[in-house]
Amino acid sequence: MRWSELPKVSCSVARAVSVVGDRWTLLVMRDLFLGIRRFEDFERRLGIARPVLSQRLKKLVEEGVLNRVRYEERPARFEYRLTNKGKDLYPVIMALTAWGDAHMSGDAGPPVVTRHVPCGHFITPQLTCPECGEPVLARDMEASAGPGAAGSQHQPASPRSTQGT
Repeated sequence: MRWSELPKVSCSVARAVSVVGDRWTLLVMRDLFLGIRRFEDFERRLGIARPVLSQRLKKLVEEGVLNRVRYEERPARFEYRLTNKGKDLYPVIMALTAWGDAHMSGDAGPPVVTRHVPCGHFITPQLTCPECGEPVLARDMEASAGPGAAGSQHQPASPRSTQGT
């Protein structure tokens, strides 16, 4: 499958990857959630080539993840701000952070910790079921075709458990 075909695939993961599925975009998103807004600041923090950064930011604006907002008239200067669609990527970045902390930090521990400001506690993100509050684990989940599945009306896929994965 070609990269250009991902947005047309009947798969939400493939469609999402078509927008944020490369290393630079994910690192730009991380920095946005850390409060970085300006091109030069992304460039300096990431050590990314200007054309690559420009392309990634342009795509995020085109996809409605970011807004490009003028902050200075002369010369014209812009910053990038998360839209609601962009803010909805926060759990994705936090899940990657948690995975990296658990499996890539080594003995030194996590390079960054996050504190839930309203209660003051440091947290490790965890996916939980919104109904029962239990942790969501792959072995406890089952997938079936949804209303947007390609090819037919909403017909469940053959039941397939992810147990053992």
